[in-house]
Amino acid sequence: MAAQYRQPDYAKGDESTIGGYAAVHDRPAAFEGSDGFSYSVELVADETGEHAAPWAAFFLFVKWARLGAQTPEGHLESDYLAHGATDAEARARLGETPLAEVKRLLDGLIAERAGADSTRRWRDAVRADAEDA
Repeated sequence: MAAQYRQPDYAKGDESTIGGYAAVHDRPAAFEGSDGFSYSVELVADETGEHAAPWAAFFLFVKWARLGAQTPEGHLESDYLAHGATDAEARARLGETPLAEVKRLLDGLIAERAGADSTRRWRDAVRADAEDA
Protein backbone atom coordinates (compact mmCIF):
# COMPACT_ATOMS: atom_id res chain seq x y z
CA MET A 1 0.00 0.00 0.00
CA ALA A 2 1.40 3.37 -0.99
CA ALA A 3 1.81 6.13 1.54
CA GLN A 4 -0.86 8.77 1.54
CA TYR A 5 -0.27 12.40 2.49
CA ARG A 6 -2.72 13.80 5.00
CA GLN A 7 -3.08 17.43 5.92
CA PRO A 8 -1.78 18.17 9.44
CA ASP A 9 -4.50 18.81 12.02
CA TYR A 10 -2.92 21.26 14.47
CA ALA A 11 -5.95 21.07 16.76
CA LYS A 12 -4.81 17.56 17.79
CA GLY A 13 -1.73 18.64 19.74
CA ASP A 14 1.64 20.34 19.97
CA GLU A 15 3.71 19.11 17.02
CA SER A 16 6.94 20.05 18.82
CA THR A 17 6.50 17.02 21.11
CA ILE A 18 6.80 13.40 20.03
CA GLY A 19 3.20 12.56 20.93
CA GLY A 20 1.85 15.77 19.49
CA TYR A 21 3.71 15.24 16.25
CA ALA A 22 2.16 11.78 15.80
CA ALA A 23 -1.32 13.16 16.54
CA VAL A 24 -1.02 16.23 14.29
CA HIS A 25 0.52 14.36 11.33
CA ASP A 26 -1.25 11.02 11.85
CA ARG A 27 2.02 9.08 11.65
CA PRO A 28 5.02 8.33 13.85
CA ALA A 29 7.87 10.80 13.84
CA ALA A 30 11.06 9.83 12.03
CA PHE A 31 14.62 11.09 12.31
CA GLU A 32 17.89 10.72 10.47
CA GLY A 33 20.27 9.28 13.04
CA SER A 34 23.85 10.40 13.45
CA ASP A 35 24.82 7.18 11.61
CA GLY A 36 22.97 8.31 8.47
CA PHE A 37 20.13 5.78 8.80
CA SER A 38 16.43 6.63 9.09
CA TYR A 39 14.65 5.77 12.34
CA SER A 40 10.95 5.86 13.11
CA VAL A 41 9.86 6.23 16.73
CA GLU A 42 7.24 4.33 18.68
CA LEU A 43 6.16 4.96 22.25
CA VAL A 44 5.94 1.64 24.10
CA ALA A 45 4.97 0.79 27.68
CA ASP A 46 5.68 -2.26 29.85
CA GLU A 47 4.31 -3.41 33.16
CA THR A 48 6.88 -2.86 35.90
CA GLY A 49 5.30 -4.79 38.76
CA GLU A 50 5.83 -1.76 41.01
CA HIS A 51 2.84 -0.68 43.05
CA ALA A 52 3.50 3.08 42.86
CA ALA A 53 3.95 3.14 39.06
CA PRO A 54 2.88 -0.15 37.48
CA TRP A 55 3.63 1.03 33.92
CA ALA A 56 6.80 2.51 32.41
CA ALA A 57 7.25 3.86 28.89
CA PHE A 58 10.26 4.00 26.58
CA PHE A 59 11.15 4.86 23.00
CA LEU A 60 11.56 2.13 20.41
CA PHE A 61 13.58 3.42 17.45
CA VAL A 62 13.15 1.26 14.34
CA LYS A 63 16.16 1.47 12.03
CA TRP A 64 15.27 1.27 8.33
CA ALA A 65 17.36 -0.22 5.53
CA ARG A 66 19.26 2.31 3.50
CA LEU A 67 19.05 0.52 0.15
CA GLY A 68 16.41 -1.61 -1.53
CA ALA A 69 13.04 -2.38 -0.01
CA GLN A 70 11.82 -0.31 2.90
CA THR A 71 12.41 -2.93 5.56
CA PRO A 72 13.45 -2.71 9.20
CA GLU A 73 17.12 -3.39 9.73
CA GLY A 74 17.32 -3.20 13.50
CA HIS A 75 16.19 -1.21 16.49
CA LEU A 76 17.32 0.71 19.56
CA GLU A 77 15.47 1.13 22.86
CA SER A 78 15.74 3.87 25.45
CA ASP A 79 15.57 3.27 29.17
CA TYR A 80 12.22 3.74 30.89
CA LEU A 81 11.60 7.48 30.73
CA ALA A 82 8.03 7.95 32.00
CA HIS A 83 5.84 6.13 34.50
CA GLY A 84 2.11 5.93 35.10
CA ALA A 85 -0.76 4.03 36.64
CA THR A 86 -1.80 2.72 33.21
CA ASP A 87 -0.21 1.94 29.85
CA ALA A 88 -1.95 4.97 28.32
CA GLU A 89 -0.85 7.30 31.11
CA ALA A 90 2.82 6.27 30.85
CA ARG A 91 2.79 6.65 27.05
CA ALA A 92 1.01 10.03 27.30
CA ARG A 93 3.68 11.31 29.69
CA LEU A 94 6.42 10.06 27.36
CA GLY A 95 4.59 11.75 24.49
CA GLU A 96 5.24 15.14 26.11
CA THR A 97 8.96 14.81 25.30
CA PRO A 98 10.16 17.54 22.92
CA LEU A 99 11.29 16.32 19.49
CA ALA A 100 14.78 17.79 20.03
CA GLU A 101 15.18 15.67 23.17
CA VAL A 102 14.04 12.53 21.31
CA LYS A 103 16.66 13.20 18.62
CA ARG A 104 19.33 13.71 21.29
CA LEU A 105 18.36 10.38 22.90
CA LEU A 106 18.51 8.59 19.54
CA ASP A 107 21.97 9.94 18.75
CA GLY A 108 23.15 8.97 22.24
CA LEU A 109 21.94 5.40 21.73
CA ILE A 110 23.65 5.27 18.33
CA ALA A 111 26.91 6.46 19.90
CA GLU A 112 26.64 3.83 22.67
CA ARG A 113 26.03 1.09 20.11
CA ALA A 114 28.87 2.30 17.90
CA GLY A 115 31.27 1.85 20.79
CA ALA A 116 30.23 -1.81 21.06
CA ASP A 117 29.97 -2.61 17.34
CA SER A 118 32.64 -3.06 14.74
CA THR A 119 33.34 0.13 12.83
CA ARG A 120 33.94 -1.79 9.55
CA ARG A 121 31.48 -1.17 6.76
CA TRP A 122 29.60 -4.28 5.66
CA ARG A 123 31.23 -4.39 2.22
CA ASP A 124 34.70 -4.20 3.82
CA ALA A 125 33.78 -7.08 6.11
CA VAL A 126 32.48 -9.15 3.17
CA ARG A 127 35.63 -8.42 1.16
CA ALA A 128 37.86 -9.42 4.10
CA ASP A 129 35.86 -12.62 4.64
CA ALA A 130 36.18 -13.47 0.92
CA GLU A 131 39.93 -12.90 1.03
CA ASP A 132 40.26 -15.16 4.09
CA ALA A 133 38.33 -17.99 2.38
